[in-house]
Amino acid sequence: MATGMMLKGWVEVDGRRLSEIEVEEILKENPGSISSFGGEFSLSWDGCAARDRFGVIPGDCPAGSIICDGEVVGAVDPQPPAEDLELAIETAVHLRRGQEGVAVALSGGVDSALVAALARRKCVVVGVEGSSDLKRAKTAAEVLDLSLEMVIIDPRRIEEALTGVLAVIPRTNAVDASIAATLYFVAEWGGDQGYERILAGQGADELFGGYARYLETETLCSDLERDFRGLAVQAARDQAVAGLFGAYFSLPYLDVRVVRAAMAIPPEEKIKDGIRKRPLREVAARKMPNEVAYREKKAMQYGSGVMREMKKLARKRGYRGVQEWVKSD
Repeated sequence: MATGMMLKGWVEVDGRRLSEIEVEEILKENPGSISSFGGEFSLSWDGCAARDRFGVIPGDCPAGSIICDGEVVGAVDPQPPAEDLELAIETAVHLRRGQEGVAVALSGGVDSALVAALARRKCVVVGVEGSSDLKRAKTAAEVLDLSLEMVIIDPRRIEEALTGVLAVIPRTNAVDASIAATLYFVAEWGGDQGYERILAGQGADELFGGYARYLETETLCSDLERDFRGLAVQAARDQAVAGLFGAYFSLPYLDVRVVRAAMAIPPEEKIKDGIRKRPLREVAARKMPNEVAYREKKAMQYGSGVMREMKKLARKRGYRGVQEWVKSD
């Protein structure tokens, strides 16, 4: 067996999850096969380390790299058979849904609703009392017949959450801090309830054209490419927050199959007739009513009400805005 093997996350090959014993056997008999590993993992053994293709799981080497004795010796670049978008998403969620210790972060938008509809696991939504995410997630869960726990955020705890996340996230600005503070309550619930893996919809906006600014841009292709590259920093932020509670966010949209299928769709098809994320919504519409598949929603920091409360706290503390406040800490 490989000496001192440590595996965080999980590994799959050709759509089948491997046990830790199987991973050890591969490291012993054919370590070159690591290049074909899919899944979400950080792996170390015998002075070597490797991470999944898109770096979902934090680790001591760059995303998609295999390093031995400090030198890059290979790349993790699995090449599963190409699938259409619907099958790719179904496969990605199936691989991540597991048997236990898995929940879904459901905000009520199409990204998380599709994951939740396919995973059929306990769902959670967080938000300040009366926030739109609480209302939308409740509606989606009822329509999809999903079990949902609604976590009401006490505004008095937001400063506590902000202090916690600012100590671990890679970038400290208003947007990252407010998203991290929202995810703090998701991860806290997961840790308290014993859910190590929390499925989430991150990555869909960048892959399928979900941001409102894409409607006006004249450089959609390059904008999508730039924002996709930025997902690595977002993942580092979100996993740092989850790690505070011994959990991690599992991201079906960053499965290699889904990314490949999304990249094969022309940018002009992703935003069409004023509809953002159109290909994703078309898949979702085959799994759920249009009222959920085509519903627009606010970004999590706004839909949860966290950004609004952070603005109030910033003014109360004498700052001109959230940006000035987080930069001062």
